[in-house]
Amino acid sequence: MSPPFRAEHLGSLLRPPTLLATRAAITQNELPPSSLAPVEKAAIQSIVQTQLTLGFRCITDGEYPRHMFWGSFFPNLNGMKEIYDPPIEIFRAYAPDIAAFIENVQIPGESVVCTGKISHTGESTYVEQVRYLQSILPEERWGDIKLTVAAPNWYHLRYMEGKAYPKDVYVDDQAYFGDIAKAYQVELDILYKAGLRNVQFDDPNLAYFCSEKMLKGWEEDKTNITSADDMFDAYIQLYNDCISKAPADMHFGVHLCRGNFVGSRHFSEGSYDRIATKLFQSLNIHTYYLEYDTPRAGGFEPLAFLPKNKSVILGVVTSKFPELEDKEEMKRRVYEAAEIIAKGNGETREEALRRMGVSPQCGFASHEGGNLIDMQGMENKLKLVREIADDIWPGEA
Repeated sequence: MSPPFRAEHLGSLLRPPTLLATRAAITQNELPPSSLAPVEKAAIQSIVQTQLTLGFRCITDGEYPRHMFWGSFFPNLNGMKEIYDPPIEIFRAYAPDIAAFIENVQIPGESVVCTGKISHTGESTYVEQVRYLQSILPEERWGDIKLTVAAPNWYHLRYMEGKAYPKDVYVDDQAYFGDIAKAYQVELDILYKAGLRNVQFDDPNLAYFCSEKMLKGWEEDKTNITSADDMFDAYIQLYNDCISKAPADMHFGVHLCRGNFVGSRHFSEGSYDRIATKLFQSLNIHTYYLEYDTPRAGGFEPLAFLPKNKSVILGVVTSKFPELEDKEEMKRRVYEAAEIIAKGNGETREEALRRMGVSPQCGFASHEGGNLIDMQGMENKLKLVREIADDIWPGEA
């Protein structure tokens, strides 16, 4: 069975205390940087074994080499620069994650901005993560490796009109997006040649277009020269351009959530209804990993627009808190979603179920600090996901 699998998880997993402590000690100059690698590798080996023991085909490194879920792609592009303590004036105050920071009298501690013409350096900062997983897995499991990558629009939506790039470098968004897409094409080519076949884009930004609060802010912002609807269309085209040159056997998924920050905080609310048609029918993605653990994501009705050639993974189990969901109720919800998909496509419920799976609604540690759940709680959640999948799709991965 190729991805997606019946039981999935979203990539980021809780870091063990030893890894966090080592990183902190290095930051405080109490340990040399060379002390990190053996601790990190041991932690990855352990979390991979946990995934195997729990019966997951989808294998990640838990994002253990990263501080945040988006990793190191953007800061290492030519023409992009990581900045610290950025001025608040460059951000859209109504972008849900930025608004949450402002409410807490904070600004993002770091960001990445365009300073010149963007291009890929030819050296991938993701590829070693894939190679290390290959080194500890038998070759027949390499196709199960999933790499989570940054959304191509991540360092665009958060910035006010005219602040995402210098006007003397790019005349408009189309030119800027063109070079972002070329950089992703190079990255994906490197990863494919290294043996990766399963890519998951992590993109809260697309779900932000479900937020009435953000849309109101966008409309009231008179500096915008593009409507929110047109920007959503532009982001879909950006995605399609990014993956346009990838081989046919490279699986692409996109995960939409409404924020998953330190302390299990979410940033926005709103159902998928507003974006469903374009999201499912215009975006050239194979699989959608959707947040469905609370009413903030709305109902399953938008899934009626999911075409027959695409899959959906329902994030019905929350990763934010340790309380376990009722397994039978979660199964009922999956069947409810399948009925809606089937009706929308003129197919049977069983046919719809063939392109469905279940997962936690998000990662357990989008930020290395993690959610309000401990290791045992996380394993309990993953075990529940596996049990739901086994009951609905017995004998399938």
